Amino acid sequence: MPQAIVRPLHLRHKDAMNTHVSPRRGKELLRADRVFRSGGGLAWLMAHAPSGVFHRMLDRIDRGLDYGTLEGHLPDGSVRILGARDEGPTAVVHLHSWAALARLALTGSVGWYRAWEHDEWSSPDPVPLFDLFMRNGEALGSVGRAHGPWRWVNGFVHAFNRNSRRGAKRNIHAHYDLGNDFYRLWLDSKMNYSSALFASPEMTLDEAQNAKVDAILDRLDLRSGSRLLEIGCGWGALAERAVERHDVLYTGITLSPAQAEVAATRIAAVDLVGRSKVELCDYRDVHGPFDAIASVEMVEAVGHAYWPAYLDAIARLLRPGGKAAIQYIMIKDTLFEAYAAGSDFIQAYIFPGGCLISESRFRALAEARGLAWRDVRRFGEDYAETLRRWRERFDAVVASGQLPAGFDERFVRLWRYYLQYCEGGFRGGGIDVAQVTLEKNV
Repeated sequence: MPQAIVRPLHLRHKDAMNTHVSPRRGKELLRADRVFRSGGGLAWLMAHAPSGVFHRMLDRIDRGLDYGTLEGHLPDGSVRILGARDEGPTAVVHLHSWAALARLALTGSVGWYRAWEHDEWSSPDPVPLFDLFMRNGEALGSVGRAHGPWRWVNGFVHAFNRNSRRGAKRNIHAHYDLGNDFYRLWLDSKMNYSSALFASPEMTLDEAQNAKVDAILDRLDLRSGSRLLEIGCGWGALAERAVERHDVLYTGITLSPAQAEVAATRIAAVDLVGRSKVELCDYRDVHGPFDAIASVEMVEAVGHAYWPAYLDAIARLLRPGGKAAIQYIMIKDTLFEAYAAGSDFIQAYIFPGGCLISESRFRALAEARGLAWRDVRRFGEDYAETLRRWRERFDAVVASGQLPAGFDERFVRLWRYYLQYCEGGFRGGGIDVAQVTLEKNV
């Protein structure tokens, strides 16, 4: 039996326990409540202000909606139509309490999520609402972002989740070690947890994910015996395909024991001579050189402060003339400064320590390290479709009672909100996903 992975025995034992029923799974993702709970009391007090205060807030939102329409059903019984000046999505919101707007004003998207969790607002379909706010992000300005001292609180929460070596392990564990039994139920059969690439709407999720993996590998000029490193190997879908298709010497790294176990098993099944491996390792601690590097939606987990270290690693590990294929999620440069100054819903509750890419800033750092930036391909609508299909599959799992024990209703609502929030973001165009090839100068 080839030795596909070498790591401490106690970590293997820990991962084997993932199938064991735990009292409450996903609680790490809800720990931000400890910080933001006090904001709810202030929001409740603000909610008793005269309704005119909130209508003025709605006036501000109305002025910022250049595209699309918001139909608001308000606590005072009135209905207001906001925007409706140019084409775009139509969103319907039932505001059950003015506290929802108070939370939005205090803590931005974090407060808007907490208002939803507390049934202070609802919508027959929240995706067009998130699309609407992202599509009009520049005109809306600070609407939807934390204000006053809560801006500093949001920033403090995000700073606490910095991706030092120790912090990166903690952050990855919070999200990716929810359990293989959880992710396996609603991802595709290869467990790709990144955007698929749809050549046509008729493609199945499996077909579109395979197309994405092949698109990454096509960038790398691989041949038999090429040394390939994957930074953030997930559950091994790209590893399996690379070994099967090109007979490469593959090394995959991850900080998630749950992912490593599956990836190692998958590689062992196709690499019968045992030349490939998966390691529990930080990207900063890898030794090269490699002919090629792949990294699919891992850089968002690096954090803004560590982009130089990430690109230093790629430049150091690639042989001269070698190529790296990166799939990354970016936010518009015009939105980045305000986004990076605080902590949004995703950073607070879903991906601790995460940060979307400013493409211009990231590219400049890459080129300064001798990494030429080539052949960018963007496909944000494909991510929106991927998220929609994930949500359909997740909802089907919940409806059929297949969700593993330990995930309570609160977690289910959080996860559904997360998938809707991200889908709307990609449909609105303020965030996008892309692949790029970085080539190390000879």
